[in-house]
Amino acid sequence: MKQPTVLYHVSDLHFGYEDRAALDWFAAEVDRERPAAVICTGDLTMRGSAREFAAATKWLAQLPVPVSLEPGNHDVPYYHHMLRRLTRPYARYRALEAALESEIALPDLAVVPLKTVARAQFRLNWSKGRVSAGDLDAALQGLAHHAGRRTRLVACHHPLVEADTHATASTRGGKRALAALARAGATAVLSGHVHDPFDKLVELDGQTIRIIGAGTLSQRLRTSRPCFNRLELNANGAMDVQVRTLD
Repeated sequence: MKQPTVLYHVSDLHFGYEDRAALDWFAAEVDRERPAAVICTGDLTMRGSAREFAAATKWLAQLPVPVSLEPGNHDVPYYHHMLRRLTRPYARYRALEAALESEIALPDLAVVPLKTVARAQFRLNWSKGRVSAGDLDAALQGLAHHAGRRTRLVACHHPLVEADTHATASTRGGKRALAALARAGATAVLSGHVHDPFDKLVELDGQTIRIIGAGTLSQRLRTSRPCFNRLELNANGAMDVQVRTLD
């Protein structure tokens, strides 16, 4: 009998304001269980500094399994580095990604990225999510490319719609994007940003899609303790999600 596939979904590490005990606990869990992969949905750093990215790189490099990465709004240069933010917003993140990200090569699973971060927006709070038409098209093409995979997960930083958490994402274009992903056959959308876990079914335009959020391993807690999600994919295609919380 085929064994289930286990994935760890983690988010919002926030190096620069990290919780070292939580990071050590997570790394020990990865070493103990050896999931097929770790999916990290953004905010690796606090202010996008070179020092924070170096610390994140060192920590991620010691995980003994493939790692899939997405950028978060904290992974671009902070507001007082406006020139770098506007001209080279993803340079440090892309360098980390090139050094560490691994393809998740599993026959029945694909992880498709969706960018929800913007270097600037026509609103005061640039930390909120945005899905551009081009970024949505790229995700839809990714889903189509992996049409033969039974489980197709979309990974992004911001929840595409609100999930009744203390913090909000206010993702512009998120509802439209989620409906399009549902029509394209995405199994679920994984995200972070709000620092509290959630697992919900959302119905849009007659389609149902699952949205799953991971908490944080940083000191920036909301209503939950440091935690991550353990995803178990069974042979029949069912996916069980368990929130693992640091005692």
